[in-house]
Amino acid sequence: MKLILLGAPGAGKGTQAERISKKYNIPTISTGEILRTQIKNGTELGAKAKEYMDKGQLVPDNLVIGMVADFLSARGNEGYILDGFPRSIPQAEALDAMGITLDKVLSIEVPDETIVERMSGRRVCSKCGATYHTKYNPPKGDCCDACGSALKIRDDDNEATVRDRLSVYHAQTEPLKSFYEKKGILVSVVGCEKVDDTTALVFEALGEA
Repeated sequence: MKLILLGAPGAGKGTQAERISKKYNIPTISTGEILRTQIKNGTELGAKAKEYMDKGQLVPDNLVIGMVADFLSARGNEGYILDGFPRSIPQAEALDAMGITLDKVLSIEVPDETIVERMSGRRVCSKCGATYHTKYNPPKGDCCDACGSALKIRDDDNEATVRDRLSVYHAQTEPLKSFYEKKGILVSVVGCEKVDDTTALVFEALGEA
């Protein structure tokens, strides 16, 4: 199976990708993770990408298309899940030009206000990286339950940045739903508050009722 996951930042694509990956034994290819690795390693690509990501903007197509093309060409006919690519119509057209035949495009639908609540409430341990949420998974105190270190809000989780990212998503990425609906391969599910409920809908949409 070759699958694309669509959804706004914070819609839960990463979690569902993990579950789909395990069920179908196919890898998740996340361009976001690749870019974060580039940033961590201080590469030229990472430095350029960070300028856009810090502003909550999409990384320009020319910084990601070539990287994705090389990776997918090496996989041949093996299945995978694309999470974070394509993010725009030009990227989708570039994917078509690679000769990739997709089975389905899955869109996870979550209201903007729910996403703002989810993301602005996230907290990360400054030392061990453990994650919490002020509503859904609060720490026992003001510090990390695991190591006692201070908790912080990631730069891209503050409300203003989240809303900026949502605005960019609606303008540049959401049109992909129409693009793939015309191809007859788009399926949509509601992102529920309980992760397991979303997963059930996902597998149903993928033909595993």
